[in-house]
Amino acid sequence: MRFAVPHDHPCLAGHFPGCPLVPGVVVLERVLEAIEAECGRVGALCLPQVKFLRPLLPGQEAEVVLAGTAPRWRFEVRGAVGPLARGEIRIGGHD
Repeated sequence: MRFAVPHDHPCLAGHFPGCPLVPGVVVLERVLEAIEAECGRVGALCLPQVKFLRPLLPGQEAEVVLAGTAPRWRFEVRGAVGPLARGEIRIGGHD
């Protein structure tokens, strides 16, 4: 799933003045949207591992790439310069 966060998105106000960066929680929200597009509503999730490697800037395009199936996925968020974030996400309560 490809996405970009527009320059006027409310999450950018104050994050950070003069040098806006897309908050990590917004990036993870797009990962959840990609999972739900594939599987439907999944409920509570657990993030046992997440690493943010590079910042995502407003207006930059990124892509969520998923590997695996319910109840556990590995994900990578890729930008033009390479990986921005990667980790594991699983449906809560599953080991």
